Amino acid sequence: MPESSSQNRLFRFGTYELDAATGELRKDGKIRPRLQGQPFEILLLLLDHPAEVVTREDLRQRLWPADTFVDYDHSLNTAVNKLREALSDSADNPRFIQTIPRRGYRFVAPVEKIDGIATSAKPEEPRSIGPAPAINNEIHTSMLSDPRELPSASRPVVRFLFSLIQIMYFCFYVISLANVHRVDAFLSRELQHPAWVFIPLLVTASVGIPIRLYLLSAALFGYSGLTNRFLKLFPALFLLDELWALAPFLAIDQIGAGLALAATAALLYVPFSQRSLLLMGEGNPKHD
Repeated sequence: MPESSSQNRLFRFGTYELDAATGELRKDGKIRPRLQGQPFEILLLLLDHPAEVVTREDLRQRLWPADTFVDYDHSLNTAVNKLREALSDSADNPRFIQTIPRRGYRFVAPVEKIDGIATSAKPEEPRSIGPAPAINNEIHTSMLSDPRELPSASRPVVRFLFSLIQIMYFCFYVISLANVHRVDAFLSRELQHPAWVFIPLLVTASVGIPIRLYLLSAALFGYSGLTNRFLKLFPALFLLDELWALAPFLAIDQIGAGLALAATAALLYVPFSQRSLLLMGEGNPKHD
């Protein structure tokens, strides 16, 4: 793999920034311990080739001259572990550095490269210039929480709360299908054209059950990449969840209009809370 120049370049990935000229690493704008030596060189090579497999031989050529005698495998593993520790990353559930068995490593997070970064004694200067385009590009999603705005949370806690939400929706679907005759009678009594509501209710409940079982099992067993998969499903799940936010009105005879309205108002926020929960867990990978 040809070596590319990384001097005078700023790399952005996740909530991190790396100044390639100084080795200065920042997270959420806060300076962390400076990367040096082999972990720094490994990170530069991975960032120069995101989503590509950087082989162990590529790393050997980058880190050690041909006439160097060293326990290469042990030294490389140690350097990669130090790098993962600096990035709060995990080999079992990688956000940044994925191990490709018997081949090498791959940087799996999106990387933004900014050339020509000034390397004088003003570390905050790149941040005053660089973020503007990203902010402009995200204006259309400003109603959604940005990962950089959210606090970190323990992943076991996140998985537990996320699982409870999936169980709640699963119960909605199962109870509605189990009482389908009562729901049909209620809609026929209250609506002029009950089929317009009854049929979508049956279809969405039938579709929602396998989706909730998948998300529940993914949370309980700690599937790798759950957050990315959920974000891809989010537009469709958002529509499904907003529709089922009206489920309390199916029990209006038992709970009353006021409580049904209050429950619906709370359920309207649940799709956003699921997204925020998973993003909070991604910010704290060490608490597995």
